[in-house]
Amino acid sequence: MAENNFRALQSANKGKTYFLLASMGVLTWFVAYAAMTYFGVGTASTMVPIAVGFALIGVWGSYYGSDKLVLTMTGAKLITREDAPELFNVIEEVVIASGLPMPKVAIVEDSAPNAFATGRNPEHALIAFTTRMLEVMDRDELQGVIAHELSHVANRDTLVSAVAATTAGAIAILSDFLTRMMWFGGGRDRDRGGNSNPLALVFSLVVLMLAPIAAMLLKSAISRKREALADATAVSFTRNPAGLRKALEVLAADSTVVRQKSNAVAHIWIESPLDGQAVSKLFSTHPPIQERIATLKAMESLGPAGE
Repeated sequence: MAENNFRALQSANKGKTYFLLASMGVLTWFVAYAAMTYFGVGTASTMVPIAVGFALIGVWGSYYGSDKLVLTMTGAKLITREDAPELFNVIEEVVIASGLPMPKVAIVEDSAPNAFATGRNPEHALIAFTTRMLEVMDRDELQGVIAHELSHVANRDTLVSAVAATTAGAIAILSDFLTRMMWFGGGRDRDRGGNSNPLALVFSLVVLMLAPIAAMLLKSAISRKREALADATAVSFTRNPAGLRKALEVLAADSTVVRQKSNAVAHIWIESPLDGQAVSKLFSTHPPIQERIATLKAMESLGPAGE
């Protein structure tokens, strides 16, 4: 019974992610349509592929080199079994339960407890922990954190994030470029496309101005769903919701944040270092940590996941 509930939660989170990704696709279509309406088919058919191309080059380049890039940005250092045999033992337990390959392991010298996973696929995965995380977590809590991070690997969250970032980037580039063209007179030839409907032109302008904000909202929502999915998947690996729940309670009680808290890497940490800032929940990359704790408590009430 409990196993069915966990699988239902995982399925629901995946379904919401696919819906949000589809919404990104619809938003891209609206932007392309708005561009064709305002500037004519010729201009739009040229600029849309250019915008998508720039976004693809930047985001997919980062995706394929994500492990090396994130190591550099966070200051994480790769370690071996000899450096932390107990940590490797716990990681191997979760690796066996998940059926994933053994990831690379890294440590970040930092006084805030936190952890992250990166890598373009399970064969190139890396998980990292701050030194403070290893100091404050007991074995069960650490196992929950490891399971959460390996869940990101199993669920191909770096790929999903890359798709969302590529789409959002293309929308932002295209909208910004076309909006600038409007202000500098690029729209003077729009009537060549045969469209003189003022309502359609106003609609196009509004879409091009608001689309980047909508894309960022969708991108953040996708990230939140992947975090919720990783929590549920972690429980399916460990059969122990209490471990991750207690780990999140430790994080919630600690007010320190990691030094590397830029927007570029904030979404990869198990607890976003930007949560304490005045950021709207709509733009947050993580569900509220108390909400995650409450969900895990509800999972505990269902009993062991294997039952």
